Amino acid sequence: MKVNGSHFETIWLKKNDHRVVQIIDQRYLPFAFRIEDIATVDAMIEAIRDMHLRGAPLIGAAATLGMYLALLRAPGDEDIDAYIDKVASRLKSTRPTAVNLAFAVDNIVCGIHAQKGHKAKTAWALEAAMQYIATERLNSIKIGEYGLTLIEQASRKSGGDPVNILTHCNAGWLACIDYGTATAPVYMAHDRGIKVHVVVDETRPRNQGARLTAWELRQQGVPFTLVVDNAGGYMMQQGMIDMVLVGSDRTSPYGDVVNKIGTYLKALAAFDNNVPFYAALPSSTIDWSLGEGSGETPIEERGPKEITTMEGLAGDQVVEVSIVPDDTPVANFGFDITPARLVTALITEKGITKANYKQIKRLFNEENNAGSGL
Repeated sequence: MKVNGSHFETIWLKKNDHRVVQIIDQRYLPFAFRIEDIATVDAMIEAIRDMHLRGAPLIGAAATLGMYLALLRAPGDEDIDAYIDKVASRLKSTRPTAVNLAFAVDNIVCGIHAQKGHKAKTAWALEAAMQYIATERLNSIKIGEYGLTLIEQASRKSGGDPVNILTHCNAGWLACIDYGTATAPVYMAHDRGIKVHVVVDETRPRNQGARLTAWELRQQGVPFTLVVDNAGGYMMQQGMIDMVLVGSDRTSPYGDVVNKIGTYLKALAAFDNNVPFYAALPSSTIDWSLGEGSGETPIEERGPKEITTMEGLAGDQVVEVSIVPDDTPVANFGFDITPARLVTALITEKGITKANYKQIKRLFNEENNAGSGL
């Protein structure tokens, strides 16, 4: 996708030094566009944990490159396989809810252990990481192509008027490698001249909608309107929303969708107002071990500062302000679970499927970890 007219992806190897990984540092958006150099696995762990980068497909990719960085600088006095297992455990603990992270790490560790010698392990890790990135890039494109058909149908139904699409959090290219999941169909529709208008939830507490989704839509020239999180239900009641399109951090084979906190409320409002609710996701986001209801999913609880403070631009300086007294009790759940009964369909790189076990199993032929690219 484009940033100030130039193509960027979210993660790549530094051009003249493949011992360094570069990322778009999302902490500074939309106020500044900065690229961060990451040269060690410790730095990658910090980047994932503290959300220098975020989004289920992207953190899976970052973790695979983190394993590569760990091998580049592995200590010479430690058993290499034992060292790799310790690094893998640290990476997986950074963000427990997004299943892409654990799947990507487990798969690459398995392959690393199969190689003989440090040099061979390092070379294989790099190749596997780049293949993972290529696969997730292609997955987003395919998700976009399948999702485009739904927007085309809505456009025909509206007689060519703009299709109004409500989204929550950021499931755009900043959360993936390129194109995104929920935004990929939007970008493709816009590029084909189909009129679309995206209603962007601000997405408290970290404001990924306001700070990331709105920013990237502006970069691509896609019409959008920013609204507070609680406006979605009213807008659906008033017929102002044609569909809800979100991403997913973990999806059960029964069709339950784990996504950014607040997604469940959007799904309830959509169901009550007969508005289609779609979740767009690559198969690497499906956790085949989950039972019906996704109750086993670890829901990440983050620190209170994300709720008690906000960042904004004051003049030409980004400042942080407190919005409540410092001793205010806080509960900061990062995700919620939308039950399959509220999900109209899942949009994947394999096609569009109803959110139920029979249809999902048929689409993926029960391929555990499908689409991991490893």
